Amino acid sequence: MHILITGGAGFIGAHLARRLLGEGARIDLIDDFSRGRPDPDLATLAELPAVRCLERDLLAPGSLKDLAEDYDLVFHLAAIVGVANVVKQPLAVLRRNVELLLAMLDFAARQKRLRRLVFASTSEVHAGSLHHLDLPVPTPEDAPVALPDLAQSRASYLLSKLYGEALCHHAGLPVTIVRPYNVYGPRMGMAHVVPELLQRAERTPDGGTMTVYSMRHRRAFCYVSDAVELIVRLALAEDALGGVYNVGNHAEEVAIGQLAELVAAAVGRRIAMEAGPDTPGSPARRCPDMSRTAAITGYEARVPLLEGLRKTYDWYRERVFRPVGTAAQ
Repeated sequence: MHILITGGAGFIGAHLARRLLGEGARIDLIDDFSRGRPDPDLATLAELPAVRCLERDLLAPGSLKDLAEDYDLVFHLAAIVGVANVVKQPLAVLRRNVELLLAMLDFAARQKRLRRLVFASTSEVHAGSLHHLDLPVPTPEDAPVALPDLAQSRASYLLSKLYGEALCHHAGLPVTIVRPYNVYGPRMGMAHVVPELLQRAERTPDGGTMTVYSMRHRRAFCYVSDAVELIVRLALAEDALGGVYNVGNHAEEVAIGQLAELVAAAVGRRIAMEAGPDTPGSPARRCPDMSRTAAITGYEARVPLLEGLRKTYDWYRERVFRPVGTAAQ
């Protein structure tokens, strides 16, 4: 197979590429490196004979003209993401995320043997429903979607993804839409709760105290190897064509306070947890209903949370906390 991954230098993109190499694929990664810089892990991946890493702005004129038209699979992960980026530049999020997808839909339409375009949406599409409806949790893909206050800058990201889902449904292409839920693991940058807690636990002395924000809010975390396995299986499953699927792990939903305690165990510290205020705009609970995805893929998440946290900590300790360098800001 010949495979293209946009946003391929990012967290999920690079892990996805490594998993797809196991299918004997040739892989092209495209990224504009707007959220980070090349790092040793990416360099090792790019040096493999079956991988090309291309620094491109997908919206620049002619940026895709020299690419082949024989891709079997196209994974569109490129987007402006991250709360800080979304809050600071909501108009750019709305405009660029939609324009990026439109460019890839046009590109995918030119492919001569396209089996699937996989579009990465988001679990955030249900943020408005949490406020206006009785949203079931764990949340199935077909739960009603309600819009949030459109004047809120945070709404820009989920709106861009909802519009993206609609574009995919009406593009006339073989499309599968995935909604990742709290995927974590090595090389995910620092602007996320897991690496942020790991770093704070690393810096807290044994027997010390750590403040934990949104302590009673609940999440279901999915280790990245499980997430990419689900995405690959959905991309290859004929029955997944045209569908929307959650990508996550419903089996170990935890409160953030419990997560912090597991982080302390992974770091090897005895730390007392002190409750801080709730983070504004943070939903009290987020957990996916994984029954539809499990039925299609025959797979459920296998990496226990504590094991995944230890693997993630080992990576950050070696590459970020004690030496230098990270993959995304």
